[in-house]
Amino acid sequence: MAEIHPTAVIDSDAKIGENVSIGPYCCIGAQVEIGDGVELKAHVVIDGQTSIGADSKFFPFASIGLPPQDLKYSGEESTLTIGERNIVREYVTMNPGTEGGGLETRVGDDNLFMVGAHVAHDCIVGNHVIMANNATLAGHVTVDDYAIIGGLAAVHQFCRIGRHAMIGGMSGVENDIIPYASVLGGRAWLSGLNLVGLKRRGFSKDEIKSLRVAYRQLFAEEGLLSERIEDVAGQFSEVEGIMEIVEFMRAESQRGLTQPRSVNG
Repeated sequence: MAEIHPTAVIDSDAKIGENVSIGPYCCIGAQVEIGDGVELKAHVVIDGQTSIGADSKFFPFASIGLPPQDLKYSGEESTLTIGERNIVREYVTMNPGTEGGGLETRVGDDNLFMVGAHVAHDCIVGNHVIMANNATLAGHVTVDDYAIIGGLAAVHQFCRIGRHAMIGGMSGVENDIIPYASVLGGRAWLSGLNLVGLKRRGFSKDEIKSLRVAYRQLFAEEGLLSERIEDVAGQFSEVEGIMEIVEFMRAESQRGLTQPRSVNG
């Protein structure tokens, strides 16, 4: 059975799972689906075509599934899908998709969204992602698994953030960030690999050494980037992590790649 505070306002058409806890003054819309074991602390608003997976926790004043902050949005039916075991802290906002982005915003499992984080329309967020206080994603951003976005950092529309990437606090991200990278700066530049994160997640010394060698070759000063990518692909074709970076760099990009500061000038 769900435990629902008498001050909560829940549309009769909303679908509420087993062992859900809904605290004081929460508001739940008609098209919302809430999975088993979800906890809404208090003053949480969830609306639109929003689906929430099991065992997620939402803290006071989170605003989930309300219309996108996009002037082109004209009321089209779109969705927000949130996975399991997410922690969504105070004042977090997440918006559904738009016609211009596939009509879906999707958030995976086991993520932490700290106070004031924002996930805009048509974003795709993977698993085990951390968005620190007031970190913001503009529309159409893709964030892969285990990425960390520091406090007050902002990511431009259509950027891609690779797996295990680390974005420093107060960084403005204008371009794609390769997997395993660390970036920082007011206009974010590539500062190297996320070595601390890789060690914490159990990457071996040999794996990290190979990644460092490949990184230096990929972002060397001489030669064309396309040629360096193919050279690294040939040399490290059996190394999964390096090939992940190679495929990320080969893929179509609307924003280009974040570069080291020396390359940026």
